[in-house]
Amino acid sequence: MAILTKDTNKLRVTSCEFKNKVISLVTRYLLLVTLLITYHLSLITVVHAERIKDIASIEGVRENQLIGYGLVVGLNGTGDKGLSTMQGIANMLGRMGLTTNPNDIKAKNAAAVMVTAILPPFPKPGIKIDALVSAIGDAKNLQGGTLLLAPLKGPDGKVYGLAQGPISIGGFTGGGGGTTVQKNHPTAGRIPNGVIIERGLQVNMGKGNDINILLNTPDFTTASEVSKTINQGLKGNYAFAVDPSVIRLRIPAEYSHRVVELVTLVEGLEVSVDVLAKVIINERTGTVVMGEKVKISPVAISHGSLTIEVKTEYQVSQPFPFAPQKAETVVVPQEKVDVKEQKASLVEVSGVTLGEVIRALNALGVTPRDLIAILQALKAAGALKAELEII
Repeated sequence: MAILTKDTNKLRVTSCEFKNKVISLVTRYLLLVTLLITYHLSLITVVHAERIKDIASIEGVRENQLIGYGLVVGLNGTGDKGLSTMQGIANMLGRMGLTTNPNDIKAKNAAAVMVTAILPPFPKPGIKIDALVSAIGDAKNLQGGTLLLAPLKGPDGKVYGLAQGPISIGGFTGGGGGTTVQKNHPTAGRIPNGVIIERGLQVNMGKGNDINILLNTPDFTTASEVSKTINQGLKGNYAFAVDPSVIRLRIPAEYSHRVVELVTLVEGLEVSVDVLAKVIINERTGTVVMGEKVKISPVAISHGSLTIEVKTEYQVSQPFPFAPQKAETVVVPQEKVDVKEQKASLVEVSGVTLGEVIRALNALGVTPRDLIAILQALKAAGALKAELEII
């Protein structure tokens, strides 16, 4: 009896130890699962984050527009016929020491063009950029033409670049009379690396010890998140939101002579961007674009179409037998009006996410044109919780 009691006690002790081990293993398993879920959630947050470089720019770092007038020569009889082009040719020849009368020039192989280019930030003399060439007269084709030296000026009237070179229109025009073949647009082209920058431009990046970061899309929430992210990245209170579009960054002392490194660090930081609930509608093309946060309050929609068809049928009226000789066979038009209306069912539409909204609207079987009318009606009824913009 004593031996049985002793064995029973051992068995009870062993059972308790087994339970404790099972509880410990389950606890560790749950802790591991919790850590994995937290890790994956953090990865999801990073994936949906945007770099500051992609949603903002540095004040002062911007492009500038250049424009100029030029002459394209070497065309195969597809140039201008206007007097202004001949005057330009006469002026060009006059600068080369040859005096001519514009009325005496008959040049179908030349065309007057406008030359445009985009001056990049921090331009330096000698850098080459592309030029866009567009005919301003009645030239039919710039294929095979060469742009003569044309100065490009900025808004201040100063020359910042010189353009010259063969024009690439990326297409062709062939045939004549009523049978012609055309690819792309022959009266506009590009000159790759055809502009040489001759004058630099002073860029003031920030004011004093501050740098202003400009958001591409002004938003209070995004501006606040950007300032918080910068302060966390620099481990200090250096940035604050001035307004929905400007974040002011005070240059830390250790970056006073390394502003480029500071901007590189700030641009690489990732921040979660708050997106405005908006629906964009283009009635010309029937395009509808909805943002991720678009919601629709519970509402019932009935949508149907009414078709009215008017047709004219021609019937022949013949005279009866033994009718007088003056009776004739005539054509009698008869108009027929047919009205058709599709059956429309009442469908309840509501959605918390964009996917639910799309599935509910697709259940109606509407076309993009019908969807535009439905969205406008939902906005008028107050059920569409988003900004409706028609472009």
